Amino acid sequence: MSELTPAAGYSGLAEAKAPATKGQIIAWASWDWGSAAFNAVMTTFIFTALYLTGDAFGGSDHASAVLAFALSVSGLAIALFAPVTGQRSDRSGRRRLWLGVNTLMVAALTASCFFVQPHESYLLFGCLAIAAGHVFAELASVNYNAMLLQISTRATIGRISGIGWSAGYLGGIVALLIVYYGLIAPKVGIFGITDDDGMTYRVVALFSAAWIIIFSIPVLLSVPESKADPAQTRVGLVRSYLDLFATIARLWRTQRHTLYFLMSSAIFRDGLAAIFTFGAVIAVGSFGFAKGDVLIFAIAGNVVAAVGAISAGFLDDRLGPKTVIVISLVGLLGSGTVLLFLQGKTVFWIFGLLLSLFVGPAQSSARTFIGRLAPAGQEGELFGLYATTGRAVSFLAPMLFGLFIVWFGSQRWGISGILIVLLAGLLLLLPVKAPEHHIPAPAPT
Repeated sequence: MSELTPAAGYSGLAEAKAPATKGQIIAWASWDWGSAAFNAVMTTFIFTALYLTGDAFGGSDHASAVLAFALSVSGLAIALFAPVTGQRSDRSGRRRLWLGVNTLMVAALTASCFFVQPHESYLLFGCLAIAAGHVFAELASVNYNAMLLQISTRATIGRISGIGWSAGYLGGIVALLIVYYGLIAPKVGIFGITDDDGMTYRVVALFSAAWIIIFSIPVLLSVPESKADPAQTRVGLVRSYLDLFATIARLWRTQRHTLYFLMSSAIFRDGLAAIFTFGAVIAVGSFGFAKGDVLIFAIAGNVVAAVGAISAGFLDDRLGPKTVIVISLVGLLGSGTVLLFLQGKTVFWIFGLLLSLFVGPAQSSARTFIGRLAPAGQEGELFGLYATTGRAVSFLAPMLFGLFIVWFGSQRWGISGILIVLLAGLLLLLPVKAPEHHIPAPAPT
């Protein structure tokens, strides 16, 4: 495998800095743990799935369409603002500040969902709050991902990234268990809360907001603020976009494989997202899972994904991120193909959990791939481009999933659409040169 050595000035993972303490690493990963309340509880399994797209809001078809439109607008906003936001935080040396500001906005928008009463007149407000939360969550993650380079070296970035991803999965499990057994499952939840006037789900929003805030505090207290680049002056918004285009042009001239990776990762990350988006739908519609089974599988899948992410982090540091991603995508393609042709709950449990096992490593190593190439002082900008390219093709897997169902008249064939996206991402990744992933041991004296 050929190695891509960063060009002059690419020293975002310089070894000269003092290593991060265990406390700083745990504090950094706690943000991922906290953000799971928005990702898992609010937007995937509980608030939107069981409440906002329900009959009280005009029927699932109508509510889902409004939510989809709102999220598409949020995706456009992320694509427009993520790279410039990262660039400006790099220049100002206020990465931690903007991580805190954007995280607080996510928590505030999450808490505002408490006011979404079970009536169609509140549908647009709820959808806009969730969509805006997505925007600020992505902007926060740009600074959060860039902060990874402050607490890692080329020898440790893989395992530390894996710790972060696994914390997110495990945090989602704990938050889901608390919400489900404390509020959703019982007729009378904690503090005597019932589902009258949608109060059960509205309190879930308050819980999620508190969860986000509490677990974002450690990183803001423990990880030092990034340093401003004295060679970079603060500029206006228009100039920021001009500088962004200049950066893309420079990457095309000097680090073309970085752009190639951004394109390939955008595609296979869309396939990874589709596995989570449609996994529960396929389990119920094609493999006969009951709703309770889905929750149990979601918990088991998150545990397996966490184990995969943290284990693959060590392989990332030894073999490099490209190798881990390729192995993971091949594993996903194999497991998904089995699910396409075999039936039964046991089959889904085995190969669905295998899918979960390979998803975590692919996500974690995609982040470290960018981290190993990020120029010193431009980490946020490059992770902003990473977020933008991911949004640029986010329609691909859902579109193919739906088209294959229409063409073949069976939900199961929607799996083919996801597999095609994963395969396309893998094929585009193979020619990309791998970044340097280790520091040679010093010669004995």
